[in-house]
Amino acid sequence: MKTKRGERLAAIAPFLWLGVFFLFPFALVLKLSFSDQALAMPPYAPQIDWSAGLAGIRAFMSALDLETYARLKSDDLYLVAYLSSLRFAAIGTLLCLLVGYPIALGMARCAPNTRNILLLAVILPFWTSFLIRVYAWIAILKPEGLLNMGLEAIGLPGLSVLNTQAAVYVGLIYCYLPFMVLPIYAVLEKQDHSLLEAAADLGSPPWKSFWQVTVPLSLPGVTAGALLCFIPMVGEFVVPDLLGGVQTLMIGKTIWTEFFANRDWPSASAVAVVLLLTLVIPIVLYQRQQAKALEAGR
Repeated sequence: MKTKRGERLAAIAPFLWLGVFFLFPFALVLKLSFSDQALAMPPYAPQIDWSAGLAGIRAFMSALDLETYARLKSDDLYLVAYLSSLRFAAIGTLLCLLVGYPIALGMARCAPNTRNILLLAVILPFWTSFLIRVYAWIAILKPEGLLNMGLEAIGLPGLSVLNTQAAVYVGLIYCYLPFMVLPIYAVLEKQDHSLLEAAADLGSPPWKSFWQVTVPLSLPGVTAGALLCFIPMVGEFVVPDLLGGVQTLMIGKTIWTEFFANRDWPSASAVAVVLLLTLVIPIVLYQRQQAKALEAGR
């Protein structure tokens, strides 16, 4: 009996965690998105009058509306910021794939002892604060930074990189590259090398074996890495704010501005809800793909 009770508690624990740290905060944000901006503290209305009992709750529910979502639809700023975020995230994810796949492939082809050292090198940046790592790129990319000092040392003109889109992509690649490398490495490291030997015995050149054997078998890792990079990149705030400057428009900066500068909590909450619901789509598609793969493997 004690064992079954422990198993039940272990099964319930993840759902409790999701309920407390995801569903409950999401419910609060969703409720704020149906509210209206107000010159009060907190800066939104309506609020529940608990002293009125059920009548107060009914009055609160009847005062909620979709006015904030209608305003989002009529203001092009939010659409432009959202599309810009998708563009940054898509290009950043693609660049992470182009850089991360060769790294993961090289790690998987190394000797076991060397793999452990390289794996540690990939994980090592996680031991440092995300904010500190982004600030370090400011010291590198600013006009009098390390990048231009190195270029001047070899006789090349300096570059103006900071506060540009190029700086944003550099920051995104640096910060999210491990999320692309690790899933791909996990898949490539488990691949059966005899498949490549068989392809070579059948006369397939190395490049053809790579495209017809290695790449298809590594697609689950590529898909997982793309999702792990793309989803947080869409809502990224720190990298575009510190490296992209005021001209870089992304949805994360828009939400921050609405919350803290404009004190328009309903609009910020509505943008966050729309963003979250949109990002659920690739997650659902990935889960369906994984389910089909599991059924095909049985």
